[in-house]
Amino acid sequence: MIKNFDLGDVVEMKKQHPCGGKEWKIIRMGADIKIKCCTCQRIVMIPRSKFERDAKKVVSQG
Repeated sequence: MIKNFDLGDVVEMKKQHPCGGKEWKIIRMGADIKIKCCTCQRIVMIPRSKFERDAKKVVSQG
């Protein structure tokens, strides 16, 4: 569980995306967080509470 993240950061999630990627870039923040898979470029929007629970670490800061 991470609390310190910002727009443009690349984060590693607990579960893999079906394409096999685990790294996601944060492209929008608010009550929901929009993230983009760094492998296949798919965009997903999830609630902030689920994001904070499922994110493992910040890989790189944007």
